[in-house]
Amino acid sequence: MTSIKDWVFSQVISKSIGSTRPLSASDNFLSQEPQNEELGNRGLTQNNANLISRPVSTEIPSPSSDNQITQNPLPPQVENSSGSNVITEEKHTDPLAKVEALQITFLRLLRRFSLFHDDLTVAKVLYRIHLATLIRAGESDLKRANLKIGRARAIAAEQEETGLPQLDFSLKILVLGKTGVGKSSTINSILGESKVTTDAFRPATDRVQEIVGIVNGIKISFIDTPGLFPSSTNSDRKNRKILHSVKRFIKKSRPDVILYFERLDLISMGNHDFPLLKLITDVLGPAIWFSTNIVMTHSSAALPEGQNGYPVSFDSYVSHCTQVLQHHIHQSILDTKLENPVILVENHRNCKMDNSGKKVLRNGQLWMSQFMLFCICTKVLGDVNTLLELEDSMQLGPSRNSRLPSLPHLLSSFLKHRVKLSSNGADNETDELSFSDTEEEDEYDQLPPIRILTKSQFKKLTPSQEKDYLDELDYRETLYMKKQLKQEYMARKEKAPDDNIESQEGPPEAIMLPDMSVPPSFDSDNPVHRFRCLVTSDRWLARPVLDPHGWDHDVGFDGINLEIAAQLGKDIITCVAGQMSKDKQDFNIQCESTAAYVAPSGPTYSVGLDVQSAGKELICSVRSNAKVKTHKYNVAECGVSVMSFGNQYYYGGKIEDSISIKKRVDLKTNGGVITGGGQFGYGGSFEATLKGKDYPVREEKTSLSMSVLSFKKETVLGGNIQSDIRLGRGTRMSINANLNSRNMGQVCVRMNSSEHMEIALVAVVSLLRALFRKKSNNNFSSSETTETG
Repeated sequence: MTSIKDWVFSQVISKSIGSTRPLSASDNFLSQEPQNEELGNRGLTQNNANLISRPVSTEIPSPSSDNQITQNPLPPQVENSSGSNVITEEKHTDPLAKVEALQITFLRLLRRFSLFHDDLTVAKVLYRIHLATLIRAGESDLKRANLKIGRARAIAAEQEETGLPQLDFSLKILVLGKTGVGKSSTINSILGESKVTTDAFRPATDRVQEIVGIVNGIKISFIDTPGLFPSSTNSDRKNRKILHSVKRFIKKSRPDVILYFERLDLISMGNHDFPLLKLITDVLGPAIWFSTNIVMTHSSAALPEGQNGYPVSFDSYVSHCTQVLQHHIHQSILDTKLENPVILVENHRNCKMDNSGKKVLRNGQLWMSQFMLFCICTKVLGDVNTLLELEDSMQLGPSRNSRLPSLPHLLSSFLKHRVKLSSNGADNETDELSFSDTEEEDEYDQLPPIRILTKSQFKKLTPSQEKDYLDELDYRETLYMKKQLKQEYMARKEKAPDDNIESQEGPPEAIMLPDMSVPPSFDSDNPVHRFRCLVTSDRWLARPVLDPHGWDHDVGFDGINLEIAAQLGKDIITCVAGQMSKDKQDFNIQCESTAAYVAPSGPTYSVGLDVQSAGKELICSVRSNAKVKTHKYNVAECGVSVMSFGNQYYYGGKIEDSISIKKRVDLKTNGGVITGGGQFGYGGSFEATLKGKDYPVREEKTSLSMSVLSFKKETVLGGNIQSDIRLGRGTRMSINANLNSRNMGQVCVRMNSSEHMEIALVAVVSLLRALFRKKSNNNFSSSETTETG
């Protein structure tokens, strides 16, 4: 059920505001669906996963801007703003209206802090707000969702000039970092006053405390935390105690933005940061890094010397330090997809200033403006995700090959599943109707004898005689196979009701086989050294799994398939089928087991357990079915299923009815529902099958089916036609075509023949086409190289 909304959603939640290039449709987007990592039970959620970024220090605008931050407060009434939400309307207000108001609020904040509207970071935030609105907008709301940015800027400018309505926006920022890196000094610089005591020789903060200030009429609350100590045996216990106190505090008051501080002039290639980052991840949870911006202080300190003896460039040094710190974060969360935004800070009083008295870094960046821009963007995008329920965007941790299955896929598999009820494979009552008329005499016994020609005699026949002779043999073969199938059906039907397992004959006596001749030395081309086969019962079927590309390249066998069917009692039948395969990296297992009780009155009840590996996890399904034959030509069935995958559980139910008409026409309809994770999927299908006159001896049939699936207010209609026909004695063709209401479909035609070998020449056309295409590509590449040279 993939839709354009899913594609757009993958763009909204996967790239960062700090990327070094704009988003485009050709970008590679992360598409994993995360689960909420724990930060306590009510701690931080992944509300800012779309702020994952690359270093932003190399893309800062020149200092020609008038970026200014003034600490003059507006009237006191803004002190009473809650700060946890930017929207104070009623809960039942339309989410799209809230997002529109949030977009206007963001533009008002840009004007208030004199930030560029054409900044790359600002453009990306507005782009994501627009895409997020399109995701949740219905067809009737698409015009509202396409609110022009020019109109939004005009509204923001008018509201900012008049001051009405009052801007209700606040920030709550959590500050983390080692002691002495400048956390308290940065708080004082942003608030414009000395609200936190600082000391260059000892820790200035000894407890978690909230510092509140007003910047340009915006309430900013800093959660200042005690400095963490460098990792050592003695400091780990102190750091853990500090982090647990932080965890208890943010459970009561969740922050909007998290800042992790580090000194730019002290970052090195060593692993001294990794134990501390790992401890932060273990205590606060991996989700802590989704909302985290990296703050590098002392950004105006002297640069180290390079290999040539001269100081390195500022941008390259910042990029190097960012990679080192980001690498340590990746190691702590066991994931390399995360990239955190970087903010450069300098609190020293001798820092270079521009004409307006604002501190300027070596690269010309006004760091206070950039600091406020990234904090505002983090808060705004987090509120958009929360309003539109997009916060569960990705998950951190080791990469997995598996992902959560979609409900439409699970429902389709559930409706198509058929229960195997007998050890001989005759689990479809409608197929047995072809042999149910026992009063009819076998046509094969009424045929006159036929003389089988020798090879030399056959060569003497004319082409017409040769055709007639082969057709007669084929006709007799068909009748003989029908007779055999009918005899098997009659043997099952006439079986005495009091027969039990004790009265049945035991397994055939084992026959000793002669020893295989083993070569005197090991030969990789001779499999005698590796394989011996022993058959103990006719109920077991064991065979190797052939994979030419498997890890055992010499033989190609990398797994085993095992099937067993047994009758435990007069009315109880069991069947187990499984396959196990293993290579040097993965271990895969698939198992399907069923136990059925055939009641004397007619109904059949079955329970089953299916197990399938998916990456490093197992998909387990428990199912139960009840089947009743209400009429000779009618079979009704109902079933339920419970499936577990990781921490998710899916529950499903279905009903099905089959009708046979004159032994050659089958009509089948079913419907079902499946639910899991608070979502529901509905579906059903209708299928009509026309069997050939020699079915099931000759697998000739044509099926026409229609299906409907509904999920997340989207409905998809589909049609499918499949035909298996026999064009001749040795030629078969299979045609499969399907199409759905989204104008998606495929046509597949397969043919195999043992008579017309010239059909294989089609492969020559494909080979020549591939060779010509490769040659043209090589010529194109060489021409490009020549032009470049």
